[in-house]
Amino acid sequence: MIEGILTEGFIYGIMVLGVFITFRVLNFADMTVDGSFPLGAAVMAAMLLRGIHPGAALVIAFAGGALSGLVTALIHTRLKIPDLLSGILTMTMLYSLNLRVMSGRANLSLLRVPTLFSRIGDWTSGFMPPEIALVVFCALAVGLIKAALDLFFHTDFGLSLGALGSNPQLIISQGMNPDIIKMCGICLANGLVAVSGSFAAMYQGFADVNLGSGMIVSGLASLMIGEFLVRSNRIGLLTLRVIMGSILYRALMYLARNYGYYIQMTANDLKLITGVLIVLCIIISKGGFFSARRKRTRGLS
Repeated sequence: MIEGILTEGFIYGIMVLGVFITFRVLNFADMTVDGSFPLGAAVMAAMLLRGIHPGAALVIAFAGGALSGLVTALIHTRLKIPDLLSGILTMTMLYSLNLRVMSGRANLSLLRVPTLFSRIGDWTSGFMPPEIALVVFCALAVGLIKAALDLFFHTDFGLSLGALGSNPQLIISQGMNPDIIKMCGICLANGLVAVSGSFAAMYQGFADVNLGSGMIVSGLASLMIGEFLVRSNRIGLLTLRVIMGSILYRALMYLARNYGYYIQMTANDLKLITGVLIVLCIIISKGGFFSARRKRTRGLS
């Protein structure tokens, strides 16, 4: 149980890191996630079925996700279409593209295909249970991605990316093009989402064209849960709480799936639970905001 929660939490935590970049860093409501996540899974499945090494397939999946983010960014910056609609348009187009990647099939099975996860189980079978080996591998993968992001956000370009979401005029006053910076951020975010989809396909043993349904909602729920666990403005803690939120969200979904029948809830209610979680997070955050505002008002009076 715990091994499965941790493995899923780490895998989907990569996706939540991408959501963090667009929604929190760039202040960009990007719906492309629901299309770039299954794109990563589709690319990974198609590559593995053709005998391509999983490492090379991961690179190709990241590039595919980045390109999907680039399409969204171009629609938004060049055609001046709102961010939300731009993501929806790209997500809709990616549905057809994902079907083409999977040769017109709605799903592809990887149960008889050697994947990175199955090889890890074979390599560590002599001294470590395969479930523990998967947890360790996913933790290392997420740790490397987190460390790379932390380093990136300490560079000049990373700092510019972080400033863009909160103060676009500052970027313009420094002589930088905000559209270019925004494109790079959206491409990076969707590349990470596609990598997460690739890991999910190998872990679940299949790729499905509907794998990304509701992914952005679960990503936002994980993001908001993490924000209540750790309060900080340091980038290292910001990315850490994203991963922690992903793990806790998966734990809550596990409890809902396995013990929800006590309150007459079924697996069909998982999206309802996710929506309620997000609404509660928003209500709590707004309550905290208004409470702080009332205190400031009393202090002024």
